[in-house]
Amino acid sequence: MAQPPTLFLTDQDVRAVFDWRDAVAALRRAYAAAAAPALFPPRTMARGDGRWLRTLSGIAPDGGMMGAKMIAVSLKAKTASYLIPLFDQETVALAALLDGNAITGFRTAATSALAADALSPAGAWRVAAIGSGFEAKTHVRALASLRPLAGVTVYSPNPASRDRFIAELADIGAPMTQAASVEAALDGANLIVCAARSRDEGPTLKGALLRPGVTVLSIGSTLPEQRELDAEAISRAGLIVADMVEEVAHETGDMIAARNEGVDFAGKLVGLDAVIGGRHRGRTDPGQIVLYKSVGAAIQDLSVATMCVERARAAGRGTPLPVSISPVVKGE
Repeated sequence: MAQPPTLFLTDQDVRAVFDWRDAVAALRRAYAAAAAPALFPPRTMARGDGRWLRTLSGIAPDGGMMGAKMIAVSLKAKTASYLIPLFDQETVALAALLDGNAITGFRTAATSALAADALSPAGAWRVAAIGSGFEAKTHVRALASLRPLAGVTVYSPNPASRDRFIAELADIGAPMTQAASVEAALDGANLIVCAARSRDEGPTLKGALLRPGVTVLSIGSTLPEQRELDAEAISRAGLIVADMVEEVAHETGDMIAARNEGVDFAGKLVGLDAVIGGRHRGRTDPGQIVLYKSVGAAIQDLSVATMCVERARAAGRGTPLPVSISPVVKGE
């Protein structure tokens, strides 16, 4: 059977075909599958003179696609490019190439929504958004696709940014307010979205402010030099769920700082796959403080990118490439 031509999806194509519910459903299936560690190895990063290239690779355990996401960054030029190649597992033909810019934000928010749904008590969410940028807005949209939002309060040090946040999310139909401080934003919230870091990389959320029963989504500290949560937040959490356990534990500034301050979190750190796959019960008490911490993972990129390609083909969206890479016969 002839292989379909390689499909190229621009960032505009991805945004046009993306669907929050389909993304969360794809991620739920992926995380529920028992994936051997070798299918999703640790990410790699090449660094040099103000530039770095990060690669996340993996093979979908359901036999779908295999591929990678590559992120090229120039710190001097303050620019980044994202590329996702997807290969058919049976033929190893190049099935699709995608601009991964929007997918990176979408998959992060969709995975956070999946985690929040699994870790929060039943009922509507009252959301406190710490941050007002792209990540904060996509998280609110992802959450709104799964449960009713009783209210959303946003904090940003910039009042104009808070105004834009509320205006751009008016279509979700949830009550929206803004707060002039983190503490005010948390008032009455049962779900906190941390999607901003301070200019000096100091923690933006203090553990002393966390109320019993709250669920915290932390996605803004993914490197050793970055901070989002203080050590007390890590200490007070009764359960910490991570998308990549080893990377969260050893390569994020929040956890490194907590360990340096004597916080022992090893016994309460579990993988999101264990929770979604039913191998860990997740929250054990309605009053427990639960933290979901994300650094991003290839399983998220592959799941959401594959979903976008399927929807694009169905909608006739994207550009079929006139030429592609032909698989080469080996071993003869």
